[in-house]
Parts: sequence; structure tokens; C-alpha cells
Amino acid sequence: MDIRRKQRVVVDALEDVKGRDIVVFNTARLPSMFERVIIASGDSSRQVKALADHVRDKVKENGGRVYGIEGEKGGEWVLVDLGEIVVHLMHPTVRSFYNLEEVWGGKEVKVKAAAAPKPHPKPKAKPKKKPARAKAARPRRRR
Repeated sequence: MDIRRKQRVVVDALEDVKGRDIVVFNTARLPSMFERVIIASGDSSRQVKALADHVRDKVKENGGRVYGIEGEKGGEWVLVDLGEIVVHLMHPTVRSFYNLEEVWGGKEVKVKAAAAPKPHPKPKAKPKKKPARAKAARPRRRR
């Protein structure tokens, strides 16, 4: 599976289960074993586990491979290893404490919405022309 397609599948899966504050970082330039880091938050341990389960199921449905899932017992921070993509799912308090955005930071990847229509730009209003002055009925004076 192409990395962009896998990334789209993961983000869609996270959005399906109402994952919050989803960010995708391109780590291909860093000396790591993966190309993308995806970080998302869940409001409870149950939701964090559900996010991990849904990501696993959707990736497998689309022909991808899940190499491992860690942290499901605690549910505060779950890591899903998809090979070239690593997904961190955590409580907002844990996320702010560890601040993975600063660690993996660098270049954030802009993910396109699946079927969101693009808004059309509004045409600029043309400035109104002043009405032409009516010519005087009297003849001009010559100097």
C-alpha cells in the first residue's frame, strides 16, 4: 500500500472514532525507521483503545500490515506500528506532558479532506463608474 494511501486510511479511521487534534509529521529526513508520525488524542482510555482498534481494522481492510500495538492495557498512550507510519494515540494530558510534536516536529504534512468540496472564490466587486456629466445646453465661450 502506498504511504499516502495508508496515511489517508489512518486519518480517516481516527476521524471516524472522533479522534481529536490529529497531526501528521513527515520524518523521512530524520534518521528513523519510519516516514510518518501521526499523533491524535482521545478523551478517555476507552476511546484511545477504540481509536487503536479502528486504525488496526481499517489498515488491514485496505491490505496494509500492522506490525504491533503497545499500551492497550493502560489506554493512556497507545502506539500502533504500521511499518513506515507510527501512530501515537493518547490522553490530552499525557500528550501535553510528553510533547511529541516538539520531538518529531519538523514538517507537518497537510492532509487533504477526503470529499470536501473546494470553496469558490468570490468575484471582486468592480468599482462603480461615475455617471457621465450632461453637457451644458449653452455654447462654450471662446477666449
